[in-house]
Amino acid sequence: MSPFGPSGPPDSLRGKTYSVIFGHDDLKGQAFDGVLIIAILASVLALMLDSVASIHERHTRTLLLVEWGFTLLFTLEYLLRLWCVRRKWAYARSFFGVIDLLSVLPTYVSLILPGGQFLVVVRILRVVRVFRVFKLVRFLGEANVLTGALRRARFKIVVFVVAVLCAVVVVGSVMFVIEGPASGFTSIPRGVYWAIVTLTTVGYGDIAPQTPIGQAIAAFVMVLGYGIIAVPTGIVTAELTRSPESTASGLVNSCPGCERMETDLDARFCRFCGTGLDAPSPLKGAQRDPEVPPVGGPSEF
Repeated sequence: MSPFGPSGPPDSLRGKTYSVIFGHDDLKGQAFDGVLIIAILASVLALMLDSVASIHERHTRTLLLVEWGFTLLFTLEYLLRLWCVRRKWAYARSFFGVIDLLSVLPTYVSLILPGGQFLVVVRILRVVRVFRVFKLVRFLGEANVLTGALRRARFKIVVFVVAVLCAVVVVGSVMFVIEGPASGFTSIPRGVYWAIVTLTTVGYGDIAPQTPIGQAIAAFVMVLGYGIIAVPTGIVTAELTRSPESTASGLVNSCPGCERMETDLDARFCRFCGTGLDAPSPLKGAQRDPEVPPVGGPSEF
């Protein structure tokens, strides 16, 4: 059930509506969420078809009616959610509450700003509810692990991005001096643009160095790009390995002294510096083989 709570007793109209809309354990709640997901996918599909010029010209009226039909349906659903929950402001500020509101606003905005209806593509985010419907919440837990790793690595990533930006400014300036407007490097920002495109191995080809020195620098930047791309991956992977979730699952144990990883589930002390390991072993409390002596202190290493 939702953490916002029903605004009435379970046997009241609000309580029953809350059970159907926010519930997912009974058949009615699952059926409601299933129909809702199908409607969301159908509305996004209609929006995508409306963006195709040939289809839009032939079926303008039909697609407009379909979009307004879905919008009114989702508006009614949003109002019902607000009506049946006790903590209305908490729901309105929650992730799904904001997404539910944003999924209906663009169509109304299109009455003032033509083309605004295409912003309802944000409605596709509501399909995240499929994890709740089909009891796949554990995958959301894995997403939390990844989010936590990104949060812990944010400072390292910021330093890395700043270093890369400094490098592309230098390379772009050098290419502007070496190549000049004749090769398309009409300004330093244009050179910086080329450096970013080349460093990320995208290579649009709209600007290319013509001189031997410029081509040598370009080759160096291309090779450097492969190494630079691997750096953020390594940073996030390291944080994932050190995450409390990984330690709790028994995959690794992080030493509080030297911060190295200990993969021996029975280890009580770090093999590198001898510091006691904080995280308890998942085998702690399990019966040991009497023939195998317990792991000792640092002197054993």
